[in-house]
Formats: sequence, structure tokens, C-alpha cells
Amino acid sequence: MNIPQTSLPRVVIVGGGFAGLALAKGLEKKEIQVVLLDKHNYHTFQPLLYQVSTGGLEPDSIAFPIRKLFNDLDHYHFRLAEVQHINPEKQEITTSIGNLCYDYLVLATGSKTNFFGNKNIEKHAMEMKSIPQSLNIRSLILENFEAALLTSDIEERTALMNFVIVGGGPTGVELAGALAEMKKGILPKDYPDLDIRQMQINLIQGSDKLLDAMSPKASKKAEDFLTGLGVHVWKNIHVNNYDGTTVSTNTEEEFKSATVIWAAGVQGDTIDGLQQECIVERANRIKVDEYNRVTNYKNVFAIGDVASMTSEDYPRGHPMMAQPALQQGKLLAKNLVALLKNKPLKAFSYHDKGSMATIGRNKAVVDLPNWKFQGIFAWFVWMFVHLFSLIGFRNRAIVFLNWLYNYIRFDRESRLIIRPFKNKNSQSFK
Repeated sequence: MNIPQTSLPRVVIVGGGFAGLALAKGLEKKEIQVVLLDKHNYHTFQPLLYQVSTGGLEPDSIAFPIRKLFNDLDHYHFRLAEVQHINPEKQEITTSIGNLCYDYLVLATGSKTNFFGNKNIEKHAMEMKSIPQSLNIRSLILENFEAALLTSDIEERTALMNFVIVGGGPTGVELAGALAEMKKGILPKDYPDLDIRQMQINLIQGSDKLLDAMSPKASKKAEDFLTGLGVHVWKNIHVNNYDGTTVSTNTEEEFKSATVIWAAGVQGDTIDGLQQECIVERANRIKVDEYNRVTNYKNVFAIGDVASMTSEDYPRGHPMMAQPALQQGKLLAKNLVALLKNKPLKAFSYHDKGSMATIGRNKAVVDLPNWKFQGIFAWFVWMFVHLFSLIGFRNRAIVFLNWLYNYIRFDRESRLIIRPFKNKNSQSFK
């Protein structure tokens, strides 16, 4: 890997997401050698992936080069690599570019889509956890409309214009709202030869309410916003199968669709090598104590989505969102410095700053600890928080100008098929 040998303690961070970057930034100007590894050379602002999928933003506006964050710092090294195995006994990791020893290892690998063991759905459905996956969805959406123009088969055209989103959390709700706005203001102009009124957007939720983690009022208002936009909301329904053409459920409901987007769950993205008793099987997350130290290991830590820190308030671990990841990363930086100085560590306590989701133009829901509101003001709050959470002035400026242009013109300029997507597993609707 060509990492310089040094007398400084080496902290290896695996993952350049919210948690990994918060930790790395917290170790700035400390007498520590920091090595950050990631399979991408950029950080992705995942809350806005759905806008890339629906043509509202270009991918480079929600990505930031990792090297740029640390190019002025001493003792910082970034390597583009995929970590394949951990050997805690040797204090060594195996990666796609070689092996590396560590004094302290921090796993911030985040999460991946959870298909709950359904291989057929995993094979045919679309997932949206990365920029390439979002670009695939964008291409598939547009390609389906191009194909709908050409077919004379009514059943096939209906399936090509029928979208099924599985999962009524923030990702599913925001994606459904964005597709509904495309149907209302953009697609009729792009495809005047198609009757866009036939386009259907189905949002399927396994529980009895959308946005399970938010207040009942926010959930009800989000559903009202979606139905007002023409989205079909299906609750208390579980998807059992999708063969590329037909979505089967645990009820009599069945959907013919060429596009199924799976937003029904995530699981930890773990790495081989840790003892099996360290892994929470249900969510594939790594058990950690109140200091984010992995169970049974003294110098291996896990933070963010991949970490499962249970408490009375969070018996299943903290929510797999940006705020817990950021807070854990910042605190672990302080604790690692304290550890090197033989000082006591501070236990992690999650400060819930609230949650929010946008449904579309002038429509959002916000739950703060002491205040809950919906509508246009919530929409402005959502935009402000997400805009200033982006890394880099350029990204903030580009996203702001895109949002301003889209609002004034009711348009989405990024509906481009740059990288055509062909699903090798797709089936015929005839």
C-alpha cells in the first residue's frame, strides 16, 4: 500500500461515509497516523440520492472527493481499496491492494440493502444505496418511457409505466413524491405521444403507517400529500416475490411492473474476520459497547450504521441514519486521543435532533424534539438542513441553483440517459 512507517500510532478507518469522515476530521492535528480506506474516492450524500434517480440533480453535486478533505494534513493517507478480511490476532487487514497493519481499527462501512433473504427480489428489483445505482434507476425510468412509446401491446405499455416502490420510510416516501412531480409537470411535455395519466406510482408499506420512525401526525400528513399527488399508498402489505414482471404480495393484490425499487430495509455492511458472536444476526450489525468498542476486542471499533449499541432507549441499536453516525464519529475521535493518553473514555449518548422528509414541492414533514410541523415551512427547513449538510461550497451552490431553477421552471434538466441500463434478468410482458 506504500503507507509510510512511523512511530505514531496508526488508526485505520474503513469507510468514507458520515461516520468515517467525522472521525477522520476529529483526529486532525493529533499525533496519530490516519489511514482511510474506501472503495470509492468520494463521499456520497445519501439523503439526496433519490434526486439523482429522478433527474433533479447530477451525481457530482452530491459527491465530494475524499482526498480534497485531507490534502493539507500531515500523517493522513487515503487509499482506494476494498477491505476483504480482518485478522484481529495479527492486527492486520487484507484489502484488494494488499495487507495493512493497524494499532486501532475503526469499521465505518455503513449499510447495504436488506432483501431479507429473498433472492428473486434481489435479482430483479432496483436498489438505491449508491450513485451508480441511482444512475441505473434514472436510466431505467427514462428507457421505460422510450420503450412505452414504441410498443403497441397495452399490457406491456402499462407495465413500463407502472412503478412500484417497496418501503414507506423516508427514502420510499421521497422517491414516490419525486416521481409524482415528474408525472405532473415534466413527463407530459417530454412524451406528448403517451397518455401519462396511465402512469401509476405504487408505494407499498408493510406496517399500518408511513414513516414509522416519525410522529403519527407526520405520517398521516405525508400520506395525505402523496395521495394528493396521485400516489397509490398500500399499507399492511408485504411483498413476497418479484420475477421481473409481476409483484406478488401476501394479499390478493398483484402488480405488473417493469420497475420495482426496493427501499424496504437495510443491514450492516460487515467484513469477514470478526468472531460470530460479535454480529447481530437480525440486522447484520456489529455489537459494540458504550464506547463503540467491538465486543471481545480492545482495539477494534465500529461506528455508524454498521454498529449496534443497545441501551434502554434503543434496545435494537441506534437508528441507521446520518446523525448517530456523525455523533459517534466525533466522540470516538476524542476517545481515541484519550485512550492514547491513558485518560478515561466518555460513553456515547445519542442526542436526537429530529427527523424530516420531503414529499415534493412545498410539501414536507419535520419532527423536532419539541416542535412538529408540516407544509411549506417544513419544506424550507428540510432544504436548509440538507443544503448546509452537503460538503463543499461548490456542491451547496450547485444544488441551490438547481433547486431554484427547478422551482421556478418546474423542470428537471438532468433527465439524461448517460449510461444505459439493461437488466439482464428482465422478462417479457407478452
